[in-house]
This record gives sequence, C-alpha cells and structure tokens, in this order.
Amino acid sequence: MSKQLGKKITPTPMPKEIGVVDLIDNYFTAYNSARLREVCQLLSQDVLKEGVTVGVSLSGAMTPAGFGVSAIAPLMRNGFIDWIISTGANLYHDMHYGLGFEVFAGNPFLNDVKLRQESTIRIYDIIFSYDVLLETDAFIRKILQAEPFQKRMGTAEFHYLLGKYVREVEKQLGIEHSCLLATAYECGVPIYTSSPGDSSIGMNVAALALEGSQLILDPAIDVNETAAIVYHAREAEGRSAAVIIGGGSPKNFLLQTQPQIHEVLGLEERGHDYFVQFTDARPDTGGLSGATPSEAVSWGKIDPDELPSTIVCYTDSTIALPLVTAYVINRCQPRSLKRLYDKRQQMLEKLQADYFAAKTQPTEKIPAAVADSAEEVATYPCGRLIHNTL
Repeated sequence: MSKQLGKKITPTPMPKEIGVVDLIDNYFTAYNSARLREVCQLLSQDVLKEGVTVGVSLSGAMTPAGFGVSAIAPLMRNGFIDWIISTGANLYHDMHYGLGFEVFAGNPFLNDVKLRQESTIRIYDIIFSYDVLLETDAFIRKILQAEPFQKRMGTAEFHYLLGKYVREVEKQLGIEHSCLLATAYECGVPIYTSSPGDSSIGMNVAALALEGSQLILDPAIDVNETAAIVYHAREAEGRSAAVIIGGGSPKNFLLQTQPQIHEVLGLEERGHDYFVQFTDARPDTGGLSGATPSEAVSWGKIDPDELPSTIVCYTDSTIALPLVTAYVINRCQPRSLKRLYDKRQQMLEKLQADYFAAKTQPTEKIPAAVADSAEEVATYPCGRLIHNTL
C-alpha cells in the first residue's frame, strides 16, 4: 500500500502514566477517536493563532454538567474563544454556579414522579432543587429591572450586563472559578443567543414585559453584529474559524454570517476558513442543523478551498469538550484577548459603510428590453438585478 494514503498504525501498550496530549496523539488511531485527534491537532497547529477569529456555537445541556466553568471559561481566559453563540438554556443553567447554588451528579434512572413530589429537577443524571430555578429566576427578574436594561438591545449587550451582575455576586460569595457568563464579561467575549425567547431567561424577560419593562431583545442587532465580526475577521489577512459544539439554532446562526455577508449584503466573501463540529446527529434525517461542511460550501458558508480544514467528529460533546480543552491548554500558548465586545460598534460601522458602497455600484447592467418595458426594476438588497423567469 502507498505510504501516501495514510500513517502507519503502530500500536504500543499504554503506559501506566500518560498525559492527555500523548494519549490523543498516539492512541486515538481510528474512527471518531482519530477525528478527535485531528480536531485537536488542527486547533493547536492552525486555528489557535493570533490571526484567527474563533467563534463557538454551544448547544445541548453542557453547562448544567459544569462545562461552562470547567472548559469554556478556561478557553476564554486563554484567548482561545473570541465570540460565542449559545442556547439560552446553557446560559441560564450556567448562572446556577455563578450564584453559588448546588447541582448534583445523580442517576438517569431515578423515579421522576417521586422527584417531582420532592421538588427535585432532573436533567438526565444531573439533579438539583426546584428552588435553584426559583432563586435564579428571582435574581434575573430583580436585575432586569435596573435602568441599563430598560431599552432595545442585542443579546451580546444583554449577556454582558448579566455577566457583570453575576460576577459581582461571585466576588461577594468568594467563588474562585467564574462561570461562563462572568468570564465572558471580564474577557470581553460577546455571547449571542439565536433564540432569546427559548429559555428561562427569555421567559423572565417576557414576564417583565407584562409589567411594563422597556427591555426588547432585537434579533436584527445580533444578525448584523455577528456578520460584522466575521467580516472584520478577514482584515489584515486574518481568518475565521467556526467551532461547533452540538448543532441546533446556534450552529446555523454562526454559519449564516457568511450568506448574510455575500448573499444579502452583496459583499465579497469566501466562507469560513475552518469548520470543526462535534455532533451525534446524521445529515440524512435532516437533523444535523446545517449538515456537513461540503454541503455548507454550496451555501457559501465554508470556503471550498479550505475543505481539508473541516472536520466533523461524531461523538458526545460531553466527552470531546474536556479532552479538547485539556489538549489545547497543554499545547498552545495563550493568545491575547481580542475583546470583540468592545469593538462591536466599530465593526458594525465598517460593515454598514461597505454595504452602502456596494449598493451604489450595480454589478450588472439592466438589459435594454427590461428597461424599456418597466418603470421600476427589482433588485436584490445589494443592487443586483432580480431576473424575472415567469
């Protein structure tokens, strides 16, 4: 067999003591263990460099299990995550740790009727008191009445303010390891939620609206800000990476930044340079949320020239995330914090200016026959002619 087809597998007995880098590099030899190894090596060798802007999408119940504190927050502090799109539920349950509430490892086969009678909540094998929900809700509703929240805003600003208040509570409680929201606040990492109404946080926002709150979470702000982040990533020959944990709405919201730039705004773009995903879904059932990297190329979400830099690892994210975090923290030097939250307005103004410039420069001439027969000619937002095929 040609040596060019692959690397020879030379298995050796595993030693009694072994580090995570040695384990993954030398013992994750095939199938999805090999894909996990490839992800770790791609991240450490190419992605986690100064010129790459790394966006992460987070879905699945990761923070109730503590991964917000144990994995995501350390990655942010090391400068390995520049912006995040998360489900609202992950941010809500992340707050339990920041507020000092107790969450326990339980059993997936507990009697749920009995748990309900005992006011105990179960997330598979995670359990906590119903009071944890009530106390978290009470905290959210109290701080959302503060003046800074009484306006229309995007979810990045909303979560930044939430993180600020949670961080103050952590300091009062003497909590040493900050939760995801508080760490993002301190590191200037913007966090977006693609479906802000789909969580207990959104439910509390809605309840306060009944009481006359002026807080409105505007998804248009999020769409434009996330597109601006990705557009900005390409300046000075920079690159954009999409690291996807799970799927769902956060995955699509991360990837749709590219079609927003070239399809809707009419600005030249080539797709994300790096695409890494951990999932247990399948593309043929319609449940993979944006499907495979090769399919994403047809939408302009992924640079076709960078397909070799795309990896899908079909595995449980709760297994992959701790291993990847340990690997890159061991292999990579910390990066300087980009603090993209502080640069949102600057990036948005650049995107808006280029969009207006593109609109004033038609990309194709209107056919004479069409111009002679119609007073108005329909165009795409960027000024390109809409061809009438009827």
